[in-house]
Formats: sequence, C-alpha cells, structure tokens
Amino acid sequence: MSVAEQSMKEDFAALLNESFNTEEVMEGSVVKGTIVAIEKDLAVIDVGLKTEGRIPLKEFSVAGGEPGVHVGDEVEVYLERIENALGEAVLSREKAR
Repeated sequence: MSVAEQSMKEDFAALLNESFNTEEVMEGSVVKGTIVAIEKDLAVIDVGLKTEGRIPLKEFSVAGGEPGVHVGDEVEVYLERIENALGEAVLSREKAR
C-alpha cells in the first residue's frame, strides 16, 4: 500500500469515527445551537446542519425586556423542521422551554 493510499485510509477512518461520535439532530427534538449572527430582530443559529436557522429575538427576551443573547452564546432550541422551502432550519426558542 502506498503512502497516499494509507493516508487516505486513515482520513476515511477518522471521518467515520467522527460521524459515530456526533449527536444525530432530529426534527421534533431540543438541540443545542450557537448564535453565529444577529440580523435586525433575528438571531441566526447554527445547530450543526448544512444551513442555519433564524429565531426572532423576542423569543429570547424575559418579560418584555432585552433579549440578552449575543454572538457566540450557546442556546437550546426546538428543531421543528430540518429545512423549509427557503432552505433554512425551522427553529423555536419558545418550544424548547
């Protein structure tokens, strides 16, 4: 076996192991995500799918106050759909509570 073939085999094995170690993200479940951006009145959240989801900032506010979330914060959200017609994940903070 050549060095290139051995390296390719090791890379594949590492990717396979990584896939077994990640949590499967399923519709209808509460998942952890990271706020990657804030756009006007929306939080853009990465939950490990091929696309992000957006949640209105008002879902993060407590009793009508300021949302209190920032880029980089980890939050729990409810995954309603993996992908909608626009190609975005459909997420809800309220349903995760």
